[in-house]
Amino acid sequence: MQQRDNQPLAYATADLPGIGGTFKQRADDFVVTEEPLYEPCGEGEHLYLFVQKTNMTTMDVVAKLAKLFDVSNKQVSYAGLKDKHALTRQMFSIHLPGGESQDARRVEAAHDQPFTILWADRHNNKLRRGHLAGNRFDIRIRDVDPTAVIRAKRVLDQLAEQGVPNYFGPQRFGYLGDNHLVGRALIKRDFEAALKQLLGDAEHCNHEATREARQAFDAGDYPTALQHWPRTLRYERQALNALAKGRSISKAVYSIAETQRLFYGSAAQSYLFNWVLDQRVKAGTFAKLLPGDLAMKHENQSVFPVDDAQATLENATDPAGRITQGLISPSGPMWGSDLLQAQGVEGELELEALKAFDIEQELIETCPLTRGSRRSLRVMIQDPQITGGVDEYGSFVRLQFIMPKGAFATVVLRELMKNDVNGDGQTNETSDDS
Repeated sequence: MQQRDNQPLAYATADLPGIGGTFKQRADDFVVTEEPLYEPCGEGEHLYLFVQKTNMTTMDVVAKLAKLFDVSNKQVSYAGLKDKHALTRQMFSIHLPGGESQDARRVEAAHDQPFTILWADRHNNKLRRGHLAGNRFDIRIRDVDPTAVIRAKRVLDQLAEQGVPNYFGPQRFGYLGDNHLVGRALIKRDFEAALKQLLGDAEHCNHEATREARQAFDAGDYPTALQHWPRTLRYERQALNALAKGRSISKAVYSIAETQRLFYGSAAQSYLFNWVLDQRVKAGTFAKLLPGDLAMKHENQSVFPVDDAQATLENATDPAGRITQGLISPSGPMWGSDLLQAQGVEGELELEALKAFDIEQELIETCPLTRGSRRSLRVMIQDPQITGGVDEYGSFVRLQFIMPKGAFATVVLRELMKNDVNGDGQTNETSDDS
């Protein structure tokens, strides 16, 4: 089993000391609330539910809502995935034509569920992925002296001014940090390598909960591997179940839910994006336009090419160009069939990422798991606030801010803490899409 490269990504605030500490000691130390893109209109075929959950993935809630409202999982929609190990509030919609009279009864019946429906309303259209304005975070960093807030504020002020490197957080790479390696194998159509990375190579896996199952997989004893595989890891069990029934390696791969296979491909894209962004942060250019870049407008994610004259104009500080105002940023590649590639030196850097990851451009551009797009190299945080305090659980630094959809709060925390911890270091969510 290949493990994720543990070389830490470069800090944008490397000149400022971090405060250390930990987070996610308790679920309500990490609170995420979706900022809706629109409000339901009060009528229509779709029931909108604003749900508060802890210790559940978004897909766990989808399954329970489907059962509660007697519909298929496909009739339940959400705007974004949220972390399991947090207190999160997010919107779901359920396609329930003609069922308005039963809404109150069904919502009331949810009182014994492991989540809370905060409110419900009707709307004409289903909720779709990405239909959120952003996410509001309220986070407590523990195991720090509250006076550390002074140092933390210096970091936060710099991030608020220049922007935050828009890295994909550790959630994207799974509980072992190797989703991108599974994705690479799938893109190469090396299904045997994908399953070995996902299910085997016990000798090199430090995840105790799956060690015995991996040993059985390595020995070719798939029924025993399935018996010992944790039930919480449902996608791995889907592949093992197929193998235990004597199906081929390729059929075992395709027995994994399509959404998860797409996510493995996305993890490979995310790794490549992080690689490019890391180089730009090290060079001090992640918040600066260079000739050949494709600049992205934050308001609508549209991109436009940058030449020397455009770069000089947009990077200007007096009068302030759009880079200084935080209105546009350089973008990086999410490799795939529809990717519009940067030119010149920056285009060469994007190709270098493929070489470093040992994957051919043609393969990733023709793989059905990867559709290309651009992603901003930086993200601007809104309404940042930071305070120090003490409660019944000890001292803390409290951090509050809003980030646009698709950004990870962990990239802000790692800049403040400078210890590359991930709280509890584990997540079973496929993505926080936060």
